[in-house]
Amino acid sequence: MPIPDDVTGDEIDKDVKQELQSLPKGLAEDVSRNLVMVARLIDEDPEGAYGYSRVALRLASRVAAVREAAGFAAYASQKYSEALAEFRAARRMTGNVDLWPVMADCERGLGRPEKALDMAGAPEVQKLDKAGQVEMRLVAAGARRDMDQLDAAIVTLQSPELASNSVQPWTARLRYAYADALLAAGREGEAREWFAKAVESDKDGSTDASDRLAELDGVEFVDALVEDDGDSDTDTDTDTDSDSDSGGDVEVVNSEAPEAKSAPEAESEPAEDSIDDDGLDDVDGDEDDLKG
Repeated sequence: MPIPDDVTGDEIDKDVKQELQSLPKGLAEDVSRNLVMVARLIDEDPEGAYGYSRVALRLASRVAAVREAAGFAAYASQKYSEALAEFRAARRMTGNVDLWPVMADCERGLGRPEKALDMAGAPEVQKLDKAGQVEMRLVAAGARRDMDQLDAAIVTLQSPELASNSVQPWTARLRYAYADALLAAGREGEAREWFAKAVESDKDGSTDASDRLAELDGVEFVDALVEDDGDSDTDTDTDTDSDSDSGGDVEVVNSEAPEAKSAPEAESEPAEDSIDDDGLDDVDGDEDDLKG
């Protein structure tokens, strides 16, 4: 796949660069450049990022950072079976538990919320840092909602981290998830309060809490400049000046808040693992189901 000339491969994280030192120099450069493209595209063009990740995977499937990058690219593209296989492979290579929450979320994506809940109660969760434990709580609450256990989802999110006034990188998402669960349970007044708190902590716009808050308040922003077809007729034989105003005013109108979007349909279950002699997955393989 084409890679812009300005991508040198030096942009990657130093830890990843160190992992790639096990490869021949030319190969390491090719892999690193593809990984840079994955990072560049994963938010705006997940399918494009997925394509570059597959190239890197073909070149260096025995590098844990490559398997992890491939997992995140597949996850962003909602290819949950492939993502889970890559995350499992990366975890086996490193012994690191950091990927545990996103692996559990892949189980949700595959339509197996019960397995995600099993993983939420596994010993691995105790090895996660605070951010990882909050992420696991979010996944567990999502699994409860997948099973239509709204009250249980609300209780799952109730935690010291939620009640804390300290703003952390995960605070906005935690408050947003709690507000959304309250709204789904019909507790609109409480939901509005927590959407407002999410807005306060969401400094980088990682959620659409402000839009959800406006919806609850019955406010919708629309373009006030709507062209009137009756005023747009002109004489083709003469030049006339337009009387319309080209300003971009915004009008606020009342409307009912729309319902929350439903979760995407799950993928089919991943295939059985194919394990090499050294105990690692094949590039397109998977591992036996995790046991919590």
